[in-house]
Amino acid sequence: MKQGLFTIIENTRLTDSVWKMRLVGDTSAITAPGQFVNILLEGKFLRRPISVCDCEGDELTLVYKVVGGGTEQMSRMERGQTLDILTGLGNGYDLTESGDAPLLLGGGVGVPPLYMLAKKLIEEGKKVSVVVGFNTASEIFYEEEFKALGANVTVTTVDGSYGIKGFVTNAMDNIDYTHFYTCGPEPMLRAVWRASKTDGQLSFEERMGCGFGACMGCSCKTLTGYKRICKEGPVMRKEEILWQN
Repeated sequence: MKQGLFTIIENTRLTDSVWKMRLVGDTSAITAPGQFVNILLEGKFLRRPISVCDCEGDELTLVYKVVGGGTEQMSRMERGQTLDILTGLGNGYDLTESGDAPLLLGGGVGVPPLYMLAKKLIEEGKKVSVVVGFNTASEIFYEEEFKALGANVTVTTVDGSYGIKGFVTNAMDNIDYTHFYTCGPEPMLRAVWRASKTDGQLSFEERMGCGFGACMGCSCKTLTGYKRICKEGPVMRKEEILWQN
């Protein structure tokens, strides 16, 4: 974990509620796709955790959804402003388990952390398939960015307004894969867990206090004991997950 000041170089709207922010600063603590950062915002007691979408050199890319006062405040920030950010937080995805043909599945704002993962896997020569799911066509983002990396991309929408009608699981049966990686809301993670034919890794979302394991506020029960989403997670392996009713 490292704390530092980052300067905004871009903050643009992708959809009605989703924004892309690019910043420059010390990114050396970010070592794996699937990690997150924690952002200090003026007037807010708790930092805001945001998944890392991409990290290249000293440039950090965050894609976030405006859901409350903190993210709304972020959406109004402009080029040249600075943010106090904790980087290198969380346990990211393990690329060594991917096999030759990994499958990446993302739902809504669970899509961004899969971008850096796809980029890394493709750089290793893997045949990467990506399935991204949204409620409707107007919510879609990053389809073309994944295609530009060289991934085989499938889009699903719940209302059928674009791509395959239904959920990301509706696309899984038509894809041959060796390992899966996923990120999204818990109902989607449960569905992918049930539908998957291989081992895989799931990234969970949880309300956090400190973001680095000190407060124990985001602990969850697993088959191997209690784990902190912000420290031992957010990525967990399929075989250790104990779903709570």
